[in-house]
Amino acid sequence: MKTKLTRNLESTLYQYCYEQGAYVVEEVSMPDKKGIVDTLSYQQQPDGQIEWRCYELKVTKNDFHSKAKLSFIGNYNYFVLPQKLFEEVEDEIPSHIGVLIYRAFDKKAVDLAPQTLRAPGFLTVAKKAQYQDLQVDEKGLTSHFVASLFREVDKAKRVEKGLQLYSDDKLFKELKKRAKTGYDVYKPDHNLYDRFIDDTESDAVTALQEELDARNAEYQELKLRYDALTQPNLEGKV
Repeated sequence: MKTKLTRNLESTLYQYCYEQGAYVVEEVSMPDKKGIVDTLSYQQQPDGQIEWRCYELKVTKNDFHSKAKLSFIGNYNYFVLPQKLFEEVEDEIPSHIGVLIYRAFDKKAVDLAPQTLRAPGFLTVAKKAQYQDLQVDEKGLTSHFVASLFREVDKAKRVEKGLQLYSDDKLFKELKKRAKTGYDVYKPDHNLYDRFIDDTESDAVTALQEELDARNAEYQELKLRYDALTQPNLEGKV
């Protein structure tokens, strides 16, 4: 499970790469069992050459010292770290690996911004990465990159379509799975089923009230027309 800080680094890095004119995707498995890189960017240079950059995101010292394989196979490779962590591990970073420092935007500045910011913070280059030849076959890496892009597009389409992708049977089974966690007698406001029933009943009452109001308005209009037609006849008989 990603922490909020990790997600902030990830979204800020995405925006950073986007502004550099690169295509970027998270969590890309490497060819030849070279592990999984946190973020991989692909950028075509003016001379037509493709430049690959790998980014590993770390938020704690334990995370930095994790036994997970570092997939620094790109032409340029970076750690993305909060300032405090960089100060703690600076001496342990290999000379050819670059470092991007994450800093969160000040909350007051965010509130005063004329438009919604696309990232929760910004990145600065604390240490430049040195160029190296690509450490895997480029065709294989391109294939893995495209597969990861497809995964993200598919995920976005599923979110957009929402529950339309699931049959009634699947939805019912999912509700049954959540029966134990979805109902708390001590916290009725948090009960999934009670909330669903309340919302459904509320929608039904609202719909019936709207229909009743419409019929009442129609009745009043017909009554006014009837009165307008019959009033002269009544006056003639007086």
